[in-house]
Amino acid sequence: MPSAINIYQVFTRLFRNDIKNNKPYGTIEENGCSKFEHFTPHALQTIKEFGITHIWLTGIIRHATCTNYQKYGITPNNPQVVKGRAGSPYAITDYYDVAPDLAINPQNRMVEFEALLKRCHKEKFKVIIDFVPNHVAREYSSINQPDDIPKLGAGDNPNHAFLPSNNFYYLPNKGFQIPEGINFPYTHRAKQYTEFPAKATGNDAFTAQPSINDWYETVKLNYGIDYLNGGQKHFNPIPDTWHKMLHIMRFWIHKGVDGLRCDMAEMVPVEFWQWAIPQLKEINHEIIVIAEVYKPTKYKKFLDAGFDYLYDKVGLYDISRSLTEGHGSAKEITNLWQQYEGFSHRMLRFLENHDEQRIASQHFADDPCRAVPAMVLAATLNTGPLMLYFGQEIGENATNSEGFSGNDGRTTIFDYWHITEYQKWVNNGKFNTQQLNKNQIELRNFYQKLNSLRLNSKAISYGGFYDLMWGNNHLNTHKIYAYLRYHHNEVLLIVINFDLHTEYNLMLKIPADAITIAGLSNINPWQATELIFDYKKTTLYPQDALGNGIPIHLKANDVVVYKLV
Repeated sequence: MPSAINIYQVFTRLFRNDIKNNKPYGTIEENGCSKFEHFTPHALQTIKEFGITHIWLTGIIRHATCTNYQKYGITPNNPQVVKGRAGSPYAITDYYDVAPDLAINPQNRMVEFEALLKRCHKEKFKVIIDFVPNHVAREYSSINQPDDIPKLGAGDNPNHAFLPSNNFYYLPNKGFQIPEGINFPYTHRAKQYTEFPAKATGNDAFTAQPSINDWYETVKLNYGIDYLNGGQKHFNPIPDTWHKMLHIMRFWIHKGVDGLRCDMAEMVPVEFWQWAIPQLKEINHEIIVIAEVYKPTKYKKFLDAGFDYLYDKVGLYDISRSLTEGHGSAKEITNLWQQYEGFSHRMLRFLENHDEQRIASQHFADDPCRAVPAMVLAATLNTGPLMLYFGQEIGENATNSEGFSGNDGRTTIFDYWHITEYQKWVNNGKFNTQQLNKNQIELRNFYQKLNSLRLNSKAISYGGFYDLMWGNNHLNTHKIYAYLRYHHNEVLLIVINFDLHTEYNLMLKIPADAITIAGLSNINPWQATELIFDYKKTTLYPQDALGNGIPIHLKANDVVVYKLV
């Protein structure tokens, strides 16, 4: 059974950028861009010491951009179908290539990426990259396509809206029209983009003119489902797209990648994953495959198809965010794990990623410490993986309007930028606390202790879970949540106060069967040591736990993690 998985997601182009004076929609020359080379052995060692086991390098595969790399044989992209100056990493232009932005020498970009993989593996990291199976850039054009498989769309008949053998969906006799409102600084001098016949857009927009809110820069891939005729499935024979996408995944696994985070996996038929994932596991049985899935009714199907882990967004993230903002009820946590019973350990927990607003932003909690209770919950509720987004640990607040995405509380994925707070930690490649303030140092220490707890506690990595709330209805169950994690002789008692304004002196009951199941003595006193915030040791008594309850003091927005012996 694997130990705890702690994933650190890094938006690669923003990892290190020493140019501070950025301007909205700035070019790569004006605003700068991080490189593979910036992941030095020292940088990787600091991430390792932080308690990370897996690095998710976001934005690796070559995607549409306004930066011109024509001298390296790369066809320039039309800015009218590129979001931002740097472009979305989910508008793939060559599945068999890496982004030239990330290389010191773009001609040797794959060599530089392979060297980064080796450095990561030397530090005992597992490396995850994105696989984008649902859509590609409108101007997809592979120059590194292996000879043993045809290019996407090479055999398509665009006179048919749908054919099982086509790689794309078409709108015959209609030309693509750019969305209304495409009038950004980087599009002013662009020639008119043409596409005939128009292809369907990546978010299932079967129209020749998608809206500016659609994924208009992408086209949807055809896995054999005829969406315009009731969603009829044509899976026999195996659609051509299936073979091509499996070939791509195999390519990256043979490169040495250890995991694939599959973007919008639920927009691809589950039958494809049932067919493809077992074939990936034959190459490397330790490969991990993560699905971005948002419909709970589909969770079981995608897990049965072979995915190791699923996003826990419409679930623990939504509940935790609501509680962090002062809304919702902690009772929903009990309802959630009951719904997930049997597969809760296969849910990937997080409070930040590239799609979500930063905790410290004015759009979310404003204060990153407000999320401490929710992070402890995400880290300790079950044995599944935890994910942190780079900068979360020092309170990156995304206060800027960097370009295409505007000031929305998210770190841009579309433009070149200097990530202000995180670069204080990067400190021109020193990766230390010299430029951090006291609050940032304390926050980072909290995250490091939380990561360490997950790595070193068998109760967290392997252990059982016992929800104590059924026996504590006398408490404010909308704001208090308590549970045990246990494994052999290790027992953790975790009590969380989600109330932002009220402190509590609780009398927490631990039922007799919980004491027995967790392997606690019901005769001798328990010595309780707080593991996260270095509180003093205290003595708790079984007779109190079975009677009126053991005393637990919690400040507002507070948590205790006691190890009981």
